[in-house]
Amino acid sequence: MSGFVSVCQFSVSSAEMTTYSYRMVSFSLNIWSRNVNSSRKYAKLSYIHNVGKEPLRPLTIGQLLEQASKTYGDRAALISRHQRKKLSFEDVLDRADRLAAGLTTAGLTYGDRVGLWAPNTEEWYTTYMACARAGLLLVNINPAYQAKEIEYCINKVGIKSIVCPHKYKSQNYYDILNTVSDEVFQSEPGKLECKIMPSLKSVIVTTEETLGGAYTYNEIMALASTNSIQKIKSNQHLIQSDEPCHIQFTSGTTGHPKAAIQSHFQIVNNSYFIGKRNELDRKHHTICVQVPFFHVYGTVATIAAGLNHGATLVLPSAGYDPDKSLDAIRDAKCTVIHGTPTMYVDLVHKQVERKEQINPEIAISGGASCPPQLLKDMKNILKVDKVKSVFGLTETTAVVFQSLLTDDEYLSTSTVGYPHDHIEAKVVDPEGRIVPRGSPGELWTRGYSNIPGYWNDPDKTAELIGPDRWLKTGDQFVIEENGYGRVVGRLKEMIIRGGENIFPKEIEDFLITHPDILEVHVIGLPHERLGEEVCACVRLKAGATLELKDVKEFCKGRIAHFKIPSVIRVVDSFPKTASGKIQKFKLKEK
Repeated sequence: MSGFVSVCQFSVSSAEMTTYSYRMVSFSLNIWSRNVNSSRKYAKLSYIHNVGKEPLRPLTIGQLLEQASKTYGDRAALISRHQRKKLSFEDVLDRADRLAAGLTTAGLTYGDRVGLWAPNTEEWYTTYMACARAGLLLVNINPAYQAKEIEYCINKVGIKSIVCPHKYKSQNYYDILNTVSDEVFQSEPGKLECKIMPSLKSVIVTTEETLGGAYTYNEIMALASTNSIQKIKSNQHLIQSDEPCHIQFTSGTTGHPKAAIQSHFQIVNNSYFIGKRNELDRKHHTICVQVPFFHVYGTVATIAAGLNHGATLVLPSAGYDPDKSLDAIRDAKCTVIHGTPTMYVDLVHKQVERKEQINPEIAISGGASCPPQLLKDMKNILKVDKVKSVFGLTETTAVVFQSLLTDDEYLSTSTVGYPHDHIEAKVVDPEGRIVPRGSPGELWTRGYSNIPGYWNDPDKTAELIGPDRWLKTGDQFVIEENGYGRVVGRLKEMIIRGGENIFPKEIEDFLITHPDILEVHVIGLPHERLGEEVCACVRLKAGATLELKDVKEFCKGRIAHFKIPSVIRVVDSFPKTASGKIQKFKLKEK
């Protein structure tokens, strides 16, 4: 080492040192300039990584519930108005552990799948928590599903037990199961042997009727003993946060639903950041829950976000009812509203009729794209102080982009917000190259919230997520210069008319400003010469009439000629999923 030092020794004059220093400074400035220019060059691309300021937390849903019980105690966690039930956070933990113990006593073991096929009730909430505490995978099933759909769900993921009411409205869940297989009725509770649904061993009804082959919910509760409850409590450390917690079926707006797998880690953390963006951490909020629990808007953005921040959830009714929602906002003095755009259209319409004295502070819109005009109506008519937009997918746990606390009205109503903490997002062209900011392309995301894949479906998983872990959303999207996102439309819904690419959302956002239109959805219809033509399906305000010539006159000179609808259809209602998304493929079938 000493020889190496001696070889490196040298001496310089002060003039030489000045020259040397000048050259080094110039070299450093040149490097700095190149780095800045490089940074500026990349800043112009549609790529953004929000590194976040808080670390992710390795918690399970069960541990989160335990923390909420200790922190918020006797504060109301859930108020089910239609059932006249109220549960504190302590009550939820107690009932969840009792049900978890009952389920394991009835023969369910770690990792078994439990189907939850029901509207919004206290039992839905408690079963969610019980499955998490017992290490069971909750399978969220659309309560509107019929025989073939429920058979598909049970067999797709191997459901061992299904929880459902006997009846709800015109839906008779027990009869539907017996339609699939009369072995349900003929079996002993918990000992079902069914050739058509071989994995299914038990049916649990949340109502009190004694039904052949089925347990009642309270019978399962009664199976719990002091020892089995204590075992549930003491085994929480055995459930790992990275293990699957939910199997969430996609909404089925474009065909057969896929079974997305979500972990405890993903739900706990995504819901935490959702709650913070929605200001649930700033005070005790009471949320009017219009959205169905079975959807990620319900399970993640509502239930789990409420657990993270001690919010009270208010259920106006078992299924969506705008009149009952308005009653709940008024009577329970709800400070936050959760809903889809379609729900807000109805709620605004009802408030115009009823003129209730309501003072909600925040309205959250998600589940589908929301026209800027509707967001303004929500502020002006529902009298909310803030409207917040969220954007996400079942496959990204729930939310990817969301409004920030300080967003002004333009950012809140014209964009879907800024990327979530710990999320990367980029917009790419058909070859997968990142496009410049402000240019449309397909949105890809990467981060902790991306699902590991679809249950037993490696081919569909490979289509969704590449080896580099980028998830392809299928959404035509724009990342603006400031990093905020804007949805252009679904790639599959794009209309190609005479070589022009048309995104329905742009036309929908314009047509909703027509004074007679209450709701509008645009689809492409086959056309012999042009390939496709633009069809506007509209729901009108009470007493209004509208013809194609009126629509064309309204559009003339305000949007490009090729975007002006050549067909108009007036409808009384739109085909929707239970989560409120419009099924455009059914509109086309009509």
